[in-house]
Amino acid sequence: MSVAFAKEESAEAASETILPARPISDRINLVTEAGLRMLHGELARARQALEAASVLEDVNERRRQSAVPVRDVTYYAERVRTAQLMPAPASNDVVAFGHTVTFARDDGRTQTFRIVGKDEANPAQASISHGSPVAIALIGKSVGDVVQLGQRELEILSISS
Repeated sequence: MSVAFAKEESAEAASETILPARPISDRINLVTEAGLRMLHGELARARQALEAASVLEDVNERRRQSAVPVRDVTYYAERVRTAQLMPAPASNDVVAFGHTVTFARDDGRTQTFRIVGKDEANPAQASISHGSPVAIALIGKSVGDVVQLGQRELEILSISS
């Protein structure tokens, strides 16, 4: 194998292992206690994966195995650094971060979501980001209020912590 071929292969391998950064929202990074624990856990997992990759002898394999953990360590370190832990809502009078809100849609469906931070939001598990259009429409409103969401209306049925 020629030296030129080896260098080209190495350069190719290096370029394949640099992943673009995970986008970080420009919204304030509000978190619940569970959300902050999740961020710390993800950061620890990424650091462990990076540590495991760093002991690999093959430099190209080390680069490949390090790509995701390097990206994730950067992301989660920033999310932990900027996290603003929010206390549980003091009352259930007005929708706020951390509340679970049940609302009726004008199409007859009823939905319930907890308003949480971006990183812990999972609509399939009934949680949405405080920056989502639904959360933005609901925050600051009370039971019985009807809010407009695009062409749809949502009526708040209950608010709980």
